[in-house]
Amino acid sequence: MGRYHRHGVQSTAAIAGHPLHHMLIVFPVAFLIGALGTDIVFLATQTPFWAEASYWLLIAGIVTALVAAIPGMIDFVTIDRVRNLWVSWAHMVANLIVVALALVNVGVRLGDPAAGVQGWGIWLSGIQTALLLFSGWLGGELAYRYGIGAIQDYSPKAEQFHVEVDRPDVAEHYGRRSGSGGL
Repeated sequence: MGRYHRHGVQSTAAIAGHPLHHMLIVFPVAFLIGALGTDIVFLATQTPFWAEASYWLLIAGIVTALVAAIPGMIDFVTIDRVRNLWVSWAHMVANLIVVALALVNVGVRLGDPAAGVQGWGIWLSGIQTALLLFSGWLGGELAYRYGIGAIQDYSPKAEQFHVEVDRPDVAEHYGRRSGSGGL
């Protein structure tokens, strides 16, 4: 029977062990999904305020996505385990596509946000939101399944988070084979 700690890999772009990427991604997610929401409200009400709000939410989403990408890229470059996971690559590519779509979406709205929403804007917002949700799922896989950005806890109470593994199916679920050491 082996004792394995469920902690993964600590982020290299962190403050007091807390991963910066995890803290920052909430902003672009909220702004870019919010742009789809304000697009829908604009189409329902035809109030120009909502088209303008979408335009600025897209810009805020792009800027904050680029800021959140910095610590994400630091972890990607400095942690071998991250680069060796296909999920990391898919997460990064999906996010780059989301930012590119948002840039095109802003371009469609330049000069007349209302016309942009009624044209390609609503479709671009919908596609970028769907892709963002998929990318967020991949990010969740990285954080919760692979333990990327885990905070190491050396306190005596951390022992309660260790798991006893004596069944091969459970050991494989946690990414360990029978007889192997930790991660």
